[in-house]
Amino acid sequence: MGLNQQEVNILMVDDRPENLLALEAVLQQPHYRLVSATSGEEALKCVLKEEFAVILLDVQMPGMNGFETAKLIKARERSRHIPIIFITAIHQATEHVHHGYAVGANDYIFKPFHPDTLRLKVESFVKIHRDREILKQRTRELEEANKLLKRTSSELRRTEALARMIGETSRDTIVTYEEAGTILSVNSAVVEMFGYEPSALQGKPVSTLVEVAGLGIGKTVESTAVRLDGTSFPVDMQIGEASLEGQHIYVCSIRDITERKQIEAARTEQYHLLENLVVERTQDLFRSQERFRKIFQSSPSAIAIRSLLDCRYLDVNDYWVDVTGYSADDVRGATSDLLRLTPWGEEERLTPHQPEWQRSVRNARVSYETASGVVRQGLLSTEEIELHGEPCQLILITDITDRMMFEKEMARLERLNLIGEMGAGIAHEIRNPMTTVRGFLQMSRKNANPPSYENIELMVAELDRANAIITEFLTLAKNKTTNREATSLNNIVDAIFPLIQAEALMSDKDVKLELTDIPNLDLDEKEIRQVILNLALNGLEAMSSGGLLTIRTGRDEGDVVLEICDQGPGIPPEMLEKIGTPFVTTKETGTGLGLAVCYSVAARHGARIEVKTGETGTTFLVRFAL
Repeated sequence: MGLNQQEVNILMVDDRPENLLALEAVLQQPHYRLVSATSGEEALKCVLKEEFAVILLDVQMPGMNGFETAKLIKARERSRHIPIIFITAIHQATEHVHHGYAVGANDYIFKPFHPDTLRLKVESFVKIHRDREILKQRTRELEEANKLLKRTSSELRRTEALARMIGETSRDTIVTYEEAGTILSVNSAVVEMFGYEPSALQGKPVSTLVEVAGLGIGKTVESTAVRLDGTSFPVDMQIGEASLEGQHIYVCSIRDITERKQIEAARTEQYHLLENLVVERTQDLFRSQERFRKIFQSSPSAIAIRSLLDCRYLDVNDYWVDVTGYSADDVRGATSDLLRLTPWGEEERLTPHQPEWQRSVRNARVSYETASGVVRQGLLSTEEIELHGEPCQLILITDITDRMMFEKEMARLERLNLIGEMGAGIAHEIRNPMTTVRGFLQMSRKNANPPSYENIELMVAELDRANAIITEFLTLAKNKTTNREATSLNNIVDAIFPLIQAEALMSDKDVKLELTDIPNLDLDEKEIRQVILNLALNGLEAMSSGGLLTIRTGRDEGDVVLEICDQGPGIPPEMLEKIGTPFVTTKETGTGLGLAVCYSVAARHGARIEVKTGETGTTFLVRFAL
């Protein structure tokens, strides 16, 4: 719809409804939209809301009259251009008309008005309004066109500058030529790429640089170019076409791809190397898998592979099948714990979902059950692996049932051997005093006189010696009860020190104490005194006159340590590994039970005895764990 056919708004203002009806009857047309207002205030509201082509305004209205309404309408920027036709019944006052024009009236109509006259005046103002709207629209279109022209000119200048900059900075040679093949221009990249100066190529055929005949427009084509010195090199070319003032212009972009060709050649060579490497790695993988399969199947341990996702058995080796009694087909795919693994000495079985079952384990002693219900012992080792992207667990069980039976038999035989050795030692040590007593008693039986006092004292001494041997032997008993309580080790050493010092003085030797602050320990004071006395006396007997015996206490790596150091000749290597064995001694008159008693007491206290020996002396260390 054109502007001349668009509907226009006409505002009619009169306080009398019959006058508004009369105006509406006169002005009724298809392209008019008549808006009525019965007061100046209502007219102002309408003007604020809508745009009007003309306003018919009654002068005489109660409240705000026509002059005041017109003055307010003209005072507003957006409505000051709207023409106002005053309608009045007052004819006589010329100053009244002047007042109307002064406040912005464009015309006057006096009542009673002629309909055609009113219609013509309104149509003239409507035409002026439409002309003004057309002028506004044309003005807006011109402004938009001007903005577009400025924007286009700016873009053109920017495009030209960008094209010039691209041509000057591009590493590609850009050649512009006519349809006949004559070069029009060339950028500065031609100097470095071809060796020509740009001015030297103008007017020459483009074939001087590269052959373009038969090449398609817009396609990138690989070709060969020729330098000024006659050498050739590979290039990528792309041709574009443009029309300028009816003349066809062609632009050819030439890119040197020598470096790319070299990279492609190196990449091809590298690809072949990698391909050969993949083949070698694949062969190595196959060989590795074959070695793993052979190791897996020929291992002397039972090996199984289970999925950590659903605890499903994936594979087992032949030894696993032999030792458990299950067939490989029954095992593969099973999710239950067929072996019923149980940690050694416990009753609760391991389940595949327990953390200690899933983490890596090394030689954990377990019991397992075969298909026939036989319980066997083994060493369990596990390791988490990945097969084809699935987390799995490698389970290895080394069966030690036969070895345990052999070890038990060896231990039994060793105990029997030890009992035999101890029996022989006891018999030897006790037979000597008993032989002495028996000899004197036989002499007394043949002789009518009673045995002399000296002989009786000798027999009693021999019997005491036999009793002492038996007493020391019984001290080795494992079931001996101890009375342990929190005691200071330093106090025990201080209490027994005078006795050790007296023994040392009798043999022209010396004893030194080096005691440090240590915590109390749960000790049986009598047994610890016996250990200290035995080790100290052994050290004194091992030294010659002038020797020094040192007794120390201290802490080392969380242990309380008792050290007894002598300056004797040391213990022979062949005797060192037999230290603590009953009736093994280097003394001429010793029984070998003293150190055995020390080891037995240390074991009952949860302690351990270490020996350091050399040519400058021997140190016994008793370590009490805190």
